[in-house]
Amino acid sequence: MIPFKIRMLLYPAVLLLTIFSRAQETRPNILFVLCDDLGYADVGFNGSKDIMTPEIDKLAYSGTIFTSAYVAHPFCGPSRAALLTGRYPQAIGTAYNLFHNSSEEDKDNMGVPLDETYMAKVLQEAGYYTSAIGKWHVGAAPKYHPNQRGFDDFYGFLGGGHDYFPEKYREEYQQQLKVGNKEIRDYLHPLEHNGKPVQETEYLTDAFSREAIRNIKSASVEKKPFFIYLAFNAPHVPLQAKAEDLQKFADIKDTDRRTYAAMVYAVDRGIGEIIKTLKDTDQFDNTLIVFLSDNGGNFDQGADNYPLKGTKGDTWEGGFRVPMFFHWPNKLSAGQRFDVPVSSLDLYPTFVHLAETITPKGKILDGKDIMGDLIAGKDLLKDRMIYALRYREGYNDVGGRQGDWKITRMANEPWGLYNITKDLGEKKNLSGKYPERLKKMVTETEEWTKSFVRPLWFYSLKDQELWKNGGMPRYDETFEIDKLVLPPLPSTKK
Repeated sequence: MIPFKIRMLLYPAVLLLTIFSRAQETRPNILFVLCDDLGYADVGFNGSKDIMTPEIDKLAYSGTIFTSAYVAHPFCGPSRAALLTGRYPQAIGTAYNLFHNSSEEDKDNMGVPLDETYMAKVLQEAGYYTSAIGKWHVGAAPKYHPNQRGFDDFYGFLGGGHDYFPEKYREEYQQQLKVGNKEIRDYLHPLEHNGKPVQETEYLTDAFSREAIRNIKSASVEKKPFFIYLAFNAPHVPLQAKAEDLQKFADIKDTDRRTYAAMVYAVDRGIGEIIKTLKDTDQFDNTLIVFLSDNGGNFDQGADNYPLKGTKGDTWEGGFRVPMFFHWPNKLSAGQRFDVPVSSLDLYPTFVHLAETITPKGKILDGKDIMGDLIAGKDLLKDRMIYALRYREGYNDVGGRQGDWKITRMANEPWGLYNITKDLGEKKNLSGKYPERLKKMVTETEEWTKSFVRPLWFYSLKDQELWKNGGMPRYDETFEIDKLVLPPLPSTKK
């Protein structure tokens, strides 16, 4: 028998271990499902009339649908950097997509800065089993690899896109090797698992769903809560779909739209299989499932952002307002809609809070923990500004949402002010009627830019030259409004 004094000394340690164990048992699993270039109206729960997404819709309708969800940038790479770091991309130098034609030396330094701690790292250190699946696109050099940034397991590709049928891309890749091509495009490279190439045999969307299932089962065996970052590359181009999925959309006449629809349906099929696994392993009720797109849909490639104006890359609503829902049976009631504007930047602090841990000392976050407001049905964040800014060649596109109001400046045209809750399509410019509101929102947005740093890389040599010779960023011109406001609307009174 252990002496009484020793038992008393051991008791606090045992108590702490017990508390920690209980925390692990009660903290939710987090399944973060990210689609690529998915249009606002391309899922049933957001109004799609021609694309069937029954599995996704079941989750959305039995969870909380966010009607005003935004990402931090209207392009893939910057948006993903923001998701993982909780920072606006302009504040950490990642406001451009990675330049795929860079030299090897440049590529070694093209990635999200190492002093930015990813959400995965925080969750990993809090005892979560962490995995990243699918598209990465935030740095391909070894030091930026998912396994170095907080992910225990990685299965996917490091670049910005990939072909979907292994038998086709593998053959083309081998042909390129035979002719000695040293610049084979990323879309053809083998997938990898934790840094080692693998010979995939399934259609990529199916493969990534399979890998999510594998990780769910692994976490169950290890009896650890999991954080799975499931980043499908669908329905991003190239538009490639399985014949059996295409058959389900034979009534869609436009071939791009038909293929796109089949690609979205493949994601839905996979999510159905994932849900079955969560239920089989008794993890469904305590898993928070978050679903969204990395940016708006590309309407030149089959997507539909109705009723929003604009497309991928724009700061119109269609560029960075996305479909999104939360599903968590243990905490969130079914059939809820949350109309308060939220940002993808809010996910980092929300996940950290749910993991019952804290952010690293000195870590800056641009979002807020929204779970408390969500559960209580409050709207404490309704008056904050949610921003987007895209660098163009010699000017900037800007968007800012605050409550019911939205400011937009696109293509160097005059500023627009819209009551976005009444005018989703940004059709009625009210800047002449409410010039003071416009000025206040523009001024606040300009103040936001003072946190920006010079981009660490540029998408093209032309972009690089513009920044070098002073042709960018031109914030002073971007935020000039005196000469760029519509005149007051004529009175309707007689």
